[in-house]
Amino acid sequence: MGKNYKLGLDIGSTTIKLVLLDNDEIVYSEYQRHHSDISGLLNKLFEELDGKFPGISVSVTITGSGGLSVANWLKLKFIQEVMAETQAIKKYHPETDVIIELGGEDAKITYMHPVLEQRMNGTCAGGTGAFIDQMASLLQTDADGLNNFAKDYRSLYTIASRCGVFAKSDLQPLINEGAAKEDLAASIYQSVVNQTIAGLACGRPIKGNIAFLGGPLYFNSELRHAFERTLADKAESFWMPDDAQIYVALGAALSSDDEPVLLSDLLERFKNKEGFTPDIIRIDPLFKDEDEKKRFYDRHAKAMIPTLDIKKQEGDLFLGIDAGSTTTKAVVINAKGELVYTYYAGNKGNPVMSAVNILKDIYKNIP
Repeated sequence: MGKNYKLGLDIGSTTIKLVLLDNDEIVYSEYQRHHSDISGLLNKLFEELDGKFPGISVSVTITGSGGLSVANWLKLKFIQEVMAETQAIKKYHPETDVIIELGGEDAKITYMHPVLEQRMNGTCAGGTGAFIDQMASLLQTDADGLNNFAKDYRSLYTIASRCGVFAKSDLQPLINEGAAKEDLAASIYQSVVNQTIAGLACGRPIKGNIAFLGGPLYFNSELRHAFERTLADKAESFWMPDDAQIYVALGAALSSDDEPVLLSDLLERFKNKEGFTPDIIRIDPLFKDEDEKKRFYDRHAKAMIPTLDIKKQEGDLFLGIDAGSTTTKAVVINAKGELVYTYYAGNKGNPVMSAVNILKDIYKNIP
């Protein structure tokens, strides 16, 4: 029989975090995006862990928004994520007064004193890691790029963060008007700060020793700085543990007290889908077979307007451009009203250049 360890799994909305403890010390950890394939990534992580620590037994606790169904399936202990991170903070950093933690689709504030009070957002992912990813895509970058932009900001704009749709409505016109990406990136971070404080603190002061936890705060230094600027007049100190991105999984591992199981047996049970019963309701597909799909397309193709070859046109041509907030559409018709050219594409935050490219393409093709 191999050595016994404690294993914590934090299965979130966008990532999976794994922590292996030996005598309450981290000996192995992982943080990876699952891209909606939780089962596939868990299988990979279990295999890698079994390869690095062959023959071990583990006492397992699972947490996270995606963890309950996995815990029920594998008959393993589950702990709510706020309770997990609180347990880790109490053990390793009891001097902490307030925890601010952001995840992929959730935000949490935990007051440690005078009595424990935990606050968490509802079902909307506004002001969380997924929100940051979405806003970064509007700036044609990723989360790392957004953080780099924010380092050189000069001014801030007001951007809604309660909902990604509202935020996009604020952000897109600024992009189209040519606002600096550096200022927009910093404004996005500030909107996250405003949403977290207003939506969760609800007027209660955030003061004392403040800890930052979670992937978004761990990987985005400028997001931390935005919190620090906003809370500087009330806080005594700000700090972030070296393993802040896996802290909830660490708390889950600390709470592991069930009977240990062989990791190899757990991996085998997982691979065989033993005891797995999907708890989601699936709807019927749009088409029952390829033939029905083909008939659908053929039927709707009859209503399409035919497009003639612009290179073969003579006489006057007429251009129409629809410059929207995110896309640019254009058509050219001849004197008979027949369609001879169409264009539809995203404007990549520069509608003027998009229109210029359309004109260049048209002039290149007309006789």
